[in-house]
Amino acid sequence: MTQYVKPHAVRCNTSCKKGLRGGGDIGLVSASQLHYIPIVKHTGALISFEGIDGSGKSTQAQLLKAYFAERKCTVVFVREPGGTKAAEAIRDVLLHDKHLAMSDFTELMLFLAARADLVDKVIEPALRHGRVVIADRFADSTFAYQAYGRGINLKLVKQLNETATRGIKPDLTFLVDLPEREAHRRLKRQKDRMELLGSTFHQSVRLGFRKLAAAEPRRIKVLDGRRREEEIWNEILRITLQFLRRSKIELPEQFWR
Repeated sequence: MTQYVKPHAVRCNTSCKKGLRGGGDIGLVSASQLHYIPIVKHTGALISFEGIDGSGKSTQAQLLKAYFAERKCTVVFVREPGGTKAAEAIRDVLLHDKHLAMSDFTELMLFLAARADLVDKVIEPALRHGRVVIADRFADSTFAYQAYGRGINLKLVKQLNETATRGIKPDLTFLVDLPEREAHRRLKRQKDRMELLGSTFHQSVRLGFRKLAAAEPRRIKVLDGRRREEEIWNEILRITLQFLRRSKIELPEQFWR
């Protein structure tokens, strides 16, 4: 579904592996140092935003949505879990704190069920018709939370996700990376069921996201969430415009003004 300007094999070095096992710090994969931008083969594009809760990813996703809207360009915006009537109902179950005793595998299957309905009713039709889809979370969240966080076998999670998504994968992903303590401090509202999980869990999730990024730097651009919101947005916009210029997506002339 996606090809790349420069094929490049990426390996996780010794320090990376040590950090992922023992909680040590892993250097960010700077988006500015990546000299290849993905080119999509289909007529639409799926751009996803990832990160632990409180990282600021949703703010940046909304900024990109607003950028398209200001230029009168149609864009489809979705959040996970949610986006359809059934998926929103599943979201209520997944995030309500009265379901704290839910089993890990039940949680996984509910997230995948919500995604399957979203892909079927919204994402796949939009991509087929050449639309740009912006997703506040997609499959990488499941890999990070349910595989790296919960400890469910990653290979199994990926196989089940492949079925739920029909093989659809983001063409470009922004990972807003922020230390767990800082992200926790930023959460002002009442926390949902997933956010109530402990510090150790969220540290594992963060490291999971970073391991995913280390394996796919062509698709996943890691952004330092400690920077000012405007700085992060400027980098996201720069990368997105590069991506769109190299893609086969048809955008109206006013988008580029």
